[in-house]
Amino acid sequence: MLPRHLKLTSPAQFTRVIRGGTRAGTKTLVAHLGDPETGPRIATQGGPRFGLVVSKAVGDAVTRHRTSRRLRHICRRLAEDGTVVPGEGVVVRALPAAGTADSQRLERDLRKAVAKARGRGRRQAEGTHGA
Repeated sequence: MLPRHLKLTSPAQFTRVIRGGTRAGTKTLVAHLGDPETGPRIATQGGPRFGLVVSKAVGDAVTRHRTSRRLRHICRRLAEDGTVVPGEGVVVRALPAAGTADSQRLERDLRKAVAKARGRGRRQAEGTHGA
């Protein structure tokens, strides 16, 4: 379970991260990162905030719930180990391949996507565009 202080709790928060942050994807997911230095600040205390979007394209209800559960656990690990810092917001959109991916693959892909989004956000803040 993802504690409440680590969750995006309103549609407005999801929108702020998606529209105001940077995006990076892998084969299994897309991560939208709202960086407090370059984009909208989501939370001032309590840690980073995560939101999940797992649509019917991922699979049936059992598959979607399993995927969501795996992603919640991964998000908690990212908050605990400091990969995502307080003030950052992350919206994770699962792609159809996430339904058949194992937990290790999802974690590797989410870490990679967050790192890519963070790099893009810094480049945009510096005024250089690329990748």
